[in-house]
Amino acid sequence: MTGTYRIALAGNPNTGKSTLFNLLTGLKQHTGNWAGKTVDMKAGYFSHKHKEYEIIDLPGTYSLYSNSIDEEVARNYIVFEKPDITIVVLDATSLERNLNLALQVLEMTDRVIIAINLMDEADKRGIVIHEQILMKRLGVPVIKISSRNRTGIEMLLDTIDRFVSGAITTEPLKVVYDAVTEEKIVSLAEKAERIFQGELPARWIALRLLDGDERLMAEIAKRFAGRVEDGVRTGQGAVAERSF
Repeated sequence: MTGTYRIALAGNPNTGKSTLFNLLTGLKQHTGNWAGKTVDMKAGYFSHKHKEYEIIDLPGTYSLYSNSIDEEVARNYIVFEKPDITIVVLDATSLERNLNLALQVLEMTDRVIIAINLMDEADKRGIVIHEQILMKRLGVPVIKISSRNRTGIEMLLDTIDRFVSGAITTEPLKVVYDAVTEEKIVSLAEKAERIFQGELPARWIALRLLDGDERLMAEIAKRFAGRVEDGVRTGQGAVAERSF
């Protein structure tokens, strides 16, 4: 990997995500509209250890389904634009609720760093977070930070550097469902893999198919029209026939 690395910044509203974005980028940022969407996007730039980074501050969301334009924009960027790293910012004082978004991102990509923010507030409340245990269970780096107090930022930057340098490998937690659901997931994922050849996360596509996410399926049909049609014609794609 060379050139400018792209980082997506995801998180629930009020997790301090934008504070972290501003801290990393300073004045090197700009705001524009997402293509075809009435949602503002913020992009910024920073450098660390002679590497250049572009960081995209995704809209704050509680999930990455198709319930709102913000959710669609954040989801589409992670899945279709394939950033080099997605940093999921969690609120240390509401970790259980915030982990829902983190688990959704882990189903979409293995290039994830978890940043547990607002550790200053957690410390005030006597909340203890064992990041090493979380790291082991989630299968990706977990860093405790306070963007307001600028604590943990150097560790986060060094983790980013090691990630893009290939020194860090991940094995994200895979949520396992009941036997009947898993059988359906595996069958659909195999067909999705044959159609998309690794360009989209096959297991995640299978999960969204089972959930009946029509807006995502319409987006995929638009972006991969020829691929999907070929899959249907050659009989490879029950996944395509059902959904597009």
